[in-house]
Amino acid sequence: MKMNNLLKFTPLLAVALLASCGGKDQSANESEATQRSNVRVEAVQLVSVNQISTFTATIEADQVNNIAPAMGGRIRKIYVDVGAYVRRGQTLVAMDAANFSQQQTQVATFRRDYERYNELFAVGGISKQQLDQAKTQLDIAESALNNLGENTTLTSPVSGVVTARNYDAGDVASQLPILTIENINPVKVMVNVSESYYSNVVKGMPVEVQADALGSETFQGKVTLIYPTIDPMSHTFTVEVSVPNSDQRLRPGMFARVKMNFGTNDRPLVSDKAVLKQTGSNDRYVFIEKEGKAIYTLVELGARLEDKYEIVSGLSAGDRVITEGNTGLIDGAAVEVVQ
Repeated sequence: MKMNNLLKFTPLLAVALLASCGGKDQSANESEATQRSNVRVEAVQLVSVNQISTFTATIEADQVNNIAPAMGGRIRKIYVDVGAYVRRGQTLVAMDAANFSQQQTQVATFRRDYERYNELFAVGGISKQQLDQAKTQLDIAESALNNLGENTTLTSPVSGVVTARNYDAGDVASQLPILTIENINPVKVMVNVSESYYSNVVKGMPVEVQADALGSETFQGKVTLIYPTIDPMSHTFTVEVSVPNSDQRLRPGMFARVKMNFGTNDRPLVSDKAVLKQTGSNDRYVFIEKEGKAIYTLVELGARLEDKYEIVSGLSAGDRVITEGNTGLIDGAAVEVVQ
């Protein structure tokens, strides 16, 4: 009797166990389905992108001249002030002329002596050697007079703007220059460029310059000089850029941003909505959808082109990048792609 009851109970137990296991599997599947995040994706495509890099620099004058006499002396008059525009050869400063007047007198004396000696030599009154000595004395005195003249009346060697004045009339010029003249048409910008671009920079290359003080206005310049060595500390090399400045809006000392175009490369482009910032760092990352999973992927950004980012590294053509529903995802999370 007991055996018969056991045989009757066994099939019922088996059915109950199967029902229980089936219920658990079904619950697990339903739970996984409810935990899947709905996402939208876009396939990565390669696009030809201009390789534009921006560097910061300071605008400088094309030429800077410090106006000062070769030897210190008293200043009699200064004809210009800071901000004045001067032309090349224009008289700027008059120094004390006492030494110049004395030298003029000496030159006049040596010139009369030479003329007299020349007359005596013509009639055989003196030797050729004596005549040559008189000529040498006159040449030396005239050279000294010319030198004193240049240091008594100071003129501008360039056309430009007076940017500094360190003395007034009556002062004795000593260590500092009396005036500083800067030629600001054109201006130049000295840019430190990463060594990775060394083979891409050539003379005459067009460059775009923006000055923060002038807003978004842009100025066109070109590379005029490439320094032949690379700084071993910063791994950069210096490039000189010349910028026309006929209206003199660009001024020395302005902070500038220099854009250089190094050609084009085929790069992946993704929507800016796909790119996320790692909390506590400057790392950027995206999620790639692969076989129903979200795969965390670090990326290096290039230029921003409207609503898309150029990706320098981290993605390949054809990758399915999650553009919507990526907030709160973790690596390996189950996702469901929706149209």
